[in-house]
Amino acid sequence: MIKIKKNILLIDQHDKNGLWAGKFGGNWVPETLKKPIEDLTQLFQKLRYDKQFLKQRNYYFDNYIGAPTPFIKLQNLTRHLGGAEIWAKVVSENRGTAHKIYNAVVHCLIAKHAGKKYVCGDTGAGMAGKTLAMVAKKFGLKCKIFMGSKDIKRQKLNVEVMKKHGAEVIPVTTGSQTLVDAVSECMRYWVANCLSTHLVVGSTVGPNIFVKICAWSTAQISKELKIQMINIFKKIPKKVKLINCVGGGSSAMGFWNEFMDYNLKQVEFIGVEAGGPKNSKLHAAPLTNNSKIGILHGAKQYVMQNKEGQISETESISAGLDYPGVSPLHCFLKDAKRARYTSATDEDALAAYQLVTTLEDISPSLEPSHAFAEAIKLAPKLSPSAIIVVNSCGDSLKDKFIIKKRLGSYIR
Repeated sequence: MIKIKKNILLIDQHDKNGLWAGKFGGNWVPETLKKPIEDLTQLFQKLRYDKQFLKQRNYYFDNYIGAPTPFIKLQNLTRHLGGAEIWAKVVSENRGTAHKIYNAVVHCLIAKHAGKKYVCGDTGAGMAGKTLAMVAKKFGLKCKIFMGSKDIKRQKLNVEVMKKHGAEVIPVTTGSQTLVDAVSECMRYWVANCLSTHLVVGSTVGPNIFVKICAWSTAQISKELKIQMINIFKKIPKKVKLINCVGGGSSAMGFWNEFMDYNLKQVEFIGVEAGGPKNSKLHAAPLTNNSKIGILHGAKQYVMQNKEGQISETESISAGLDYPGVSPLHCFLKDAKRARYTSATDEDALAAYQLVTTLEDISPSLEPSHAFAEAIKLAPKLSPSAIIVVNSCGDSLKDKFIIKKRLGSYIR
């Protein structure tokens, strides 16, 4: 059985080849990228322990992003469902209205330290692109964002914000025209421009170093949450379920990181993937549907494939979860049985959004609405002593047109 080592950060539990458990992750990249990746790996290893760099990071987390984000009890939802108490870590209250801004800030700081003047990034739901455009402008960096043409249409509000902040948005018209294709095109661009440009991978996917940087950045979420829980409950409660949506997996890694130690086994991690439309064979849930291991975007992972081993088509109402693979870290957690993974359909997510926004003064985007769907299903089955915490990691404004079309109204 795969085991997680105590007192060692999960991001560092890989071998010399960058593989977690000897089979997830790695650096499956063209020869031309090996040197840039090695240089970035060495730079990050130095910066993550550099007091001046950490001081810079903390300054921007506190004074630019706005830390800590709220941790609130959803009293009306708890009363309505019965059973467990339901709480939310409202990460969408930060400056970027999503968890993606932590990764953007750290990457732009690294780019400045590396002497790079340009950054490029991928985006699906538009949150990674929006926050990278914002932070790049703040730090005086030129920015290119690669985004699938399908996602540009369904997330046009975020596209407008990217352009407003000076980013060049590159439409990707190949393949499914969604996140998977945007990541591919962005990496191709970096191959040809790695000397002048810093690559910002928007989630905990890709070659080993990008998984590590993103997870290290978003860990801010769980650092805050652990302190907030102890302040409210005086200790970590005996029965806690931390529920998070999972596409690439960055928000979940950030939400779970500080609770990963096996001494906190009372904390259960539940990841909710995109189950796609009800009664459809299409989805974006490789962990839930026992997908095989394959290589996607430079890393080994569980990934949706057809009989010939080619990447399968996905479908989800949520652009941010519409991805055929998943972070190597989540593959590691699944095999180690430290996290449990399930899925919610498009219809489940819409119903959860409607119930949460009707009863509470928060408005989650369609990504965390998948996590709320699982919380709504679980809460009535649990005792009142149980605590469910959902990471409300994105704001619904970006989805207003989709929600209005599907539900007839939009609540924010």
